[in-house]
Formats: sequence, C-alpha cells, structure tokens
Amino acid sequence: METKNSVYSPKVVSIFSGCGGLDLGFHQEGYTTVWANDFAEWAVASFKRNFGDVIHMKDITKIDPYTDESIPDCDLVLGGFPCQDFSIIWKQPGLNGKRGGLFRHFAEFVDAKKPKAFVAENVKGLLTANSGKAIDTIVRDFESIAPGYVVKPHLYNFAEYGVPQFRERVLFIGVRIDTGFRFVHPKPTHGPNAGKPYFTAGEALEGVEKVPYNNERINIKEKTRQMLDLIPEGGNFTDIPKDSPLYVKGMISHVYRRLKLDEPAKTIIAAGGGGTWGYHYPEPRPLTNRERARLQSFPDDFIFEGSVTEVRRQIGNAVPPEGVRLVARRLLPLFTGEYETVDLMPEYELMKSMTVKERLDYVTAEMD
Repeated sequence: METKNSVYSPKVVSIFSGCGGLDLGFHQEGYTTVWANDFAEWAVASFKRNFGDVIHMKDITKIDPYTDESIPDCDLVLGGFPCQDFSIIWKQPGLNGKRGGLFRHFAEFVDAKKPKAFVAENVKGLLTANSGKAIDTIVRDFESIAPGYVVKPHLYNFAEYGVPQFRERVLFIGVRIDTGFRFVHPKPTHGPNAGKPYFTAGEALEGVEKVPYNNERINIKEKTRQMLDLIPEGGNFTDIPKDSPLYVKGMISHVYRRLKLDEPAKTIIAAGGGGTWGYHYPEPRPLTNRERARLQSFPDDFIFEGSVTEVRRQIGNAVPPEGVRLVARRLLPLFTGEYETVDLMPEYELMKSMTVKERLDYVTAEMD
C-alpha cells in the first residue's frame, strides 16, 4: 500500500476499526496506527495482515482507556462508532451519564487520550435520528471533553471525493481548542460542480479480472441469471416485465441492482440474501469481492481474510479510504506544526449556541 513520506507521522489510536478502510485513508497521507481494536474476528485478521500486529480483538465495553496502560498516547483518535441504540442515546445528560450506545466508548477514548483531534464516522441516518436529538447530544458531549473541542460534523458523499461509489456518511472532525488550529472541511473534488468528473464504476473495474486476491466468482442459480438478462445497465428488479414469470414485487431498490458503467456505483452493502450482492454489467453475475473493493477504493494489494461472505461484510462496512484522504491531508499541519494559530474560543462559543441545522449549514458554508 502506497503511503506518503512525512517528517512526522501522526500517531493514531483506532477503535471500531473494522478491516481498516478509515485507517488506510490516513496511512496513505502519512499517518501511523499505533493501536487499534475491533470485535469481529475476520476484520481483525484483515487489519492485522495489512497494518501489522497493532490491533486487538476485544469487546470495547471491556476496555478502560483511562487505566489500560497498553493503549499508547496518540495525536488522533479515529473510528466509526456503530449506530445502535440511537433511540435512547440522548436520554441521559453529559459524558458521564450512561448512554444506550457505543458512542460513549469513543468519547471515553477521546477524553482519556486528549488527542489534538479526532475523526468519527457514522451513517447518514444519524442526522435525523430522534428528530436530531441524537446528533445534538453526540456533538455536545464531544464539545464538553476538557479542555474543549471544536466539533464540525459534515455529510460527505464520497463520490464527490474520488470514490467510484455514491456513498453518504457523516464525518465528525473535532479539534482541541488549545491547539489554535482552525479546521475547515474540504470542498468536493469530483462531480458536476467540481473540477473533475466522477470516477465511474466502469473505470474502476478496468483490469480487475487480473487481480489474484479476493476475486472468486460466485455461483448463481440459472433463474437468477435469467432475471439479470431482463435487467438493463443501471436497473434493478423493477425492470423485469410484470407479465414475466420471473417478475417479483415488494422489494427495495438495491435488489438485483446492476452497475451503470458511466457513473459511480450505488452504495455497496455488507450483507443480505438473494438479490442483494450487487450485480455486474454487462455480465449477468454477482460482483466479486475484489470488484466491490475497487468500488470502495481499496488498492489491489489490500488483501482481505475470511470466507467470501465474511469478506463481503468487511468491504461493505468499511469507509472508502480514498474518500477521507483530503480530510487526513487537511489535518496534517496540526500535527507537523506548520500552521498559524488562531483563538478558537469565539468559534467554539458560537457553535455551542447553534442548533444542529445551523451548525451543519455553517460548516458547509465555510468549506474551501
């Protein structure tokens, strides 16, 4: 895996690491993960194969970052905390209250290690969970960690940052107030309103058949093959004629969805039964895991461990590494010291007074 050389390699503590998509984007910009954790056996095996023996397979709820001396100090805490239990995450006040979700453990790592910055990732649905109360509580808990963090959430569509896939995720960037480093989210680089056209699925899959790793073809039933022959490029199950004996109804849009080669792929998903694998075009077949990895912007020398189903899960759950490289690059001066300090307190106080919508609008308006 190609990485950039830098005078100083910022040290990353990574939690909810998965197979390492988020870490890889930062590694490619010169960062080094010094400690990581996940609970999924095969994701841990993949992380270990690609990043070395720095990851620990352990239940995050059994780890105390305040007292565990094996967890080193770091410059950055990184991770995609799971989204379970948002229905009750906001019912208890303050970081020290008991939260009904795993977010609390991410916040505890930040509180214990006091990194100069943190990057947290989550699904788009977090923006509206509990009528916005979930994200509001998450942001305010992050802000309350001493000595205070300026927290800037933003909804990214990774296709707008060079990933051959339409995939929307929220990134929270938090910068410690006493650093004097003012972070601004980067503007999109790809798409109709940016400097480059989208990186398309067709471009991403060029030559993929030559890659020897994680590229097994999946056997499908003849009936499925016949269904795919009725679905055009970019189509899904709804394109099967209603008078066909192969017609199905009552499904969701990603079922039997085929690639459209001249645009980014739709969101790659991690699991599911018949019809959910994502399908090639023009060949009537499911995508291989290496094709999924290409659509997630993983390089070909990133090798995944586990069965076909386990590898699919890892790829579908991952953050596309290419999608976060600009964020990693934008944060790098904070760790090398190559920036002019500013007083962050006025912005910190301003943002604390904002509603979630006002904060999101503010963050979008300042992008450059």
